[in-house]
Amino acid sequence: MRRPHITRRFRRLGLRARMTLAFAVGGLALSALLAAVTFELSQHYLLTQRQATATRQTYDNARLVRAGLQAVRPNVSEVLSSVQNPANSASVIEYAGGWYSSSVALDRNALPLSLRELVANGNAGRQRFQTASGPALAVGVPLPAAFASYFEVFTLSDLRQTLNTLLEALAVAAIGTTVVGALVGRWASRRVLRPVTEVSQAAAKIAAGSLDTRLAANTDKDLDVLVDSFNAMVASLAARVDRDARFASDVSHELRSPLTTLATAAEVVARHRDELDARARSALDLLVGDLERFRHLVEDLLEISRSEAGAMDGHVERVNVAELVAHAMQSNGDAGVPLLLDGRASTAIVRADKRRLERVLSNLLENARDHGGGATAVRVAAFDGRVQIMVDDAGPGVPVQDRNQIFERFARGGGSSRRTPSSGVGLGLAIVAEHTRRQGGRTWVEAAPSGGARFVVDLPTATDSADPANGTDSSNGGGSSNGRGS
Repeated sequence: MRRPHITRRFRRLGLRARMTLAFAVGGLALSALLAAVTFELSQHYLLTQRQATATRQTYDNARLVRAGLQAVRPNVSEVLSSVQNPANSASVIEYAGGWYSSSVALDRNALPLSLRELVANGNAGRQRFQTASGPALAVGVPLPAAFASYFEVFTLSDLRQTLNTLLEALAVAAIGTTVVGALVGRWASRRVLRPVTEVSQAAAKIAAGSLDTRLAANTDKDLDVLVDSFNAMVASLAARVDRDARFASDVSHELRSPLTTLATAAEVVARHRDELDARARSALDLLVGDLERFRHLVEDLLEISRSEAGAMDGHVERVNVAELVAHAMQSNGDAGVPLLLDGRASTAIVRADKRRLERVLSNLLENARDHGGGATAVRVAAFDGRVQIMVDDAGPGVPVQDRNQIFERFARGGGSSRRTPSSGVGLGLAIVAEHTRRQGGRTWVEAAPSGGARFVVDLPTATDSADPANGTDSSNGGGSSNGRGS
């Protein structure tokens, strides 16, 4: 049941971390396997050699004991003392029902019962067993000609210590191999993923509006197809965007002349409005209203087209945000809306195009009137090198599902599908997003603390701002980078 959970956690790791972990785990598995095989082979070889040596020594000593016991009136103690025992061994003789040992700590009961029975039945044998001082090896040889049995016990503590030292060395080698594997994996992942990182960075720049970004030619022939395809895709996208911008600009320019003619004709007719009957006056009012909406649409399209083409003349200057907000509210008839200043907002300065920034505020206030029941408060807050302008409205708020499209062109929001005389054309907030981006800032919508929606414009202060005229930091939106269209 834990395996799917572990798999999900592994997949949540970054690709570089996963490659590094894979190399580390692979190095650990390989080193552990080699360590296990090395230890088993070494243990088998050393133990086999020790058993062979012990068996050979036991048989040599058994011949000496047999010769000594076959003498007339043999002295078992003298025979036992004549046996040459290395430091790691001791001898035991069973003769005439008695047991004699070269070591005080070794007696009949210390020998394995199964080995004693085997030798008593006339068979030689050997057996590993555990003593109070550690592992040992006992070898037994029957001496039927002397009516005796000879046993020799060898301690294996030195062999166990050697194997433990070998095991520690192999464990250290395994850990070292794992660390080296992780370092190699980190290095390899950095080299392997470098093209992916370059593609990601290029894609981020393109998403931010820098359509002149291209991938550099790569020396790796396996990546030539990726580089060429990516650059071709970006070129095609840039051409498509440029065609769309030119089309919108051309259409807007072509519409201005007939729109001006229609507006002039409508104005002439409106001068004689009192001479018309009620039905004609109603038709005239609808015509004038739609012409006004049409004029706003054309002007907005032209402004967006010029902004995207970089053809708008902008004058970047130092602007006091609080004063500009107060002036914009006065100009748009929202002087009665509370203006709240937080922190250092009263002295916050930004480098921006004043006309564009006023248009941003004007559109937000108009959006609040058209869709939010009017603005309830405008707040300016300055902190950490940033200044934020927040416009709260009295509407029902913006549904979360609409916040991903609200700053797109002609977006009207989920509740704006029905056309009303005061409804916009869906370009107001698109202009807000575009102008804010051109000032080096970002904008988004969130829920207002008092209910309704809060539209936030975030700008860098003058000391931290790059040149806004260049349109740097073109991210459009924050944690909830969405809103309603007007």
